[in-house]
Amino acid sequence: MKITLIAGSNRANASSTSLLRYMESLLKAREIPVTFIDLSELPLPLFSPDNWDFHPNSRQLQQAVADGDGLILATPEYHGSISGALKNALDYMNADHVAGKAVLSVSSAGGPLGVSSLTHLQTIVRNLHGVNCPDWISIGYGSNAFGPDGAPSDEGMRNRVQGALGSFLELTRILSENVGAAS
Repeated sequence: MKITLIAGSNRANASSTSLLRYMESLLKAREIPVTFIDLSELPLPLFSPDNWDFHPNSRQLQQAVADGDGLILATPEYHGSISGALKNALDYMNADHVAGKAVLSVSSAGGPLGVSSLTHLQTIVRNLHGVNCPDWISIGYGSNAFGPDGAPSDEGMRNRVQGALGSFLELTRILSENVGAAS
């Protein structure tokens, strides 16, 4: 099993990226191979359906998503939706990249919860024929502080992340086995 993580913020030290880095450490501790795409470090040209000769960074993103058995997408919540950087990245995707894969959505909001961005993200995943994990993770005021080891300072948030990650990995395993059995 291989997991692709995409950090959808273009802000330095974004809490959504910090949370995704923590999740990456949990996956690595389980010896699960991961590919981490940080959109603040992998700039993508604005997607245009008129130009299918994609920039190398766009092809790198597409390959990472295609190679993953499951995806974890993290976004800040901007104006009740996902970041423009993540939306642009997802515009480069199609069903060939995402269909039948488990997807865990993660959001960080300046307010109490990032539910609107999570709802929008799950709609995009459905349109790409991905399988939304029934769990999602939303952090907001009070739960977006991280300790020196990168773990969320809030014990409840750590437990929530570990539980959601466990559900996501089980869904990824089941879907991966079904794909292998259908081949």
